[in-house]
Amino acid sequence: MADRPHNKALVHSPELDSLGYPDSIPFDTSRAGKAIAALDRMGLLDGPDRSVVAPEPAPLDMIERFHTRRYLDALRRAAEGEHNLDFLAMGIGTPDCPVFPEMFSYPRLACGATLKAADLLASGEAGIAFNPSGGYHHADPERAAGFCYINDVAIGSLVLSEQVDRLMVIDVDVHHGDGVERAFYSRSDVMTISFHESGRFLFPGTGFEDDIGEGEGRGYAVNVPLPPGTYDAVYLRAFDAVAVPLIRAYRPDIIVLEVGMDALSGDPLAHLSLTNNAYCSVIRRVMAADRPLLATGGGGYHVENTARGWALAWAVLCGADEDEGSQAGLGGVMIETTDWAGGLRDRRLPPTDRQRRTVDPKVDATIRKVRANVFPYHNLDETHEA
Repeated sequence: MADRPHNKALVHSPELDSLGYPDSIPFDTSRAGKAIAALDRMGLLDGPDRSVVAPEPAPLDMIERFHTRRYLDALRRAAEGEHNLDFLAMGIGTPDCPVFPEMFSYPRLACGATLKAADLLASGEAGIAFNPSGGYHHADPERAAGFCYINDVAIGSLVLSEQVDRLMVIDVDVHHGDGVERAFYSRSDVMTISFHESGRFLFPGTGFEDDIGEGEGRGYAVNVPLPPGTYDAVYLRAFDAVAVPLIRAYRPDIIVLEVGMDALSGDPLAHLSLTNNAYCSVIRRVMAADRPLLATGGGGYHVENTARGWALAWAVLCGADEDEGSQAGLGGVMIETTDWAGGLRDRRLPPTDRQRRTVDPKVDATIRKVRANVFPYHNLDETHEA
């Protein structure tokens, strides 16, 4: 596949803001709309190479590429008010996947946005497409889990994988991308890489260093579980030691990037200590591969920090955040707190001595183990200093 074209597309519509989840769970679908409103105020949606594209609901036959018809019928029937114990066995009606009227229509539209992004890349209309309302990486073919009903990342990746030789899915949501990993666990034409808080401390309790795929896919599932307190510098050390060499060795034709913002310091559901500066660095490293890039949102339960993080992600994807100071005061955004220096970027958050003593050795051990488990499958030297 040729190098990516220059056009960037942000896939969103006001309907994605108006549907949404019930107040009983912390998943707030207003985050994407808040991010886009900030970008609009800052003039970052305008430009000859940028567009905002409205999605359509995903066609059922496309969703059935991953989910079973039985499961989709259960989602629709539950949304219409039907009660059935079989639904609960599918994860429908649990505390993290409650029943509500839009539980089928909203995920279907969010999935349609990811499919639209995939189509823009495949057709060459865009080189980068971002759906901040996507990223539902926990859902399985016949089970809802972790606020996820329809797995748009798996479905979009399945569609793209049929059009290229090699697809890479990189997931930096704080939770392991388990549903997406399982979709491709025995395949070598799709490599999944997940950086997440260790399952020893956080849902879904999966994604350890020894989980590297099976059969033809052995060595093509990569998991980097991280300890609580992981901070920017050590996170990027792990990314540089694992993901960057694999991107170069695997040479994917297209990259899918899930940009969940729940690894940010202060997220109420997780325990990592990143600032959005780390996300900027990750996105730039992925963009350096110069491949078509489909980015999605994901988790993020501090609403304002998540919205600002996704706005910043779009700025980086567009090349509008060239250095740390370039956003300060842009568009009149001058509000400042102890965590936020104005504009979109977080303040630097230096680690404590205790963090360094406890986090660094654990992350370095994980790096060594992941490289030893995976790198030989790709003719990479796992002992070479990262």
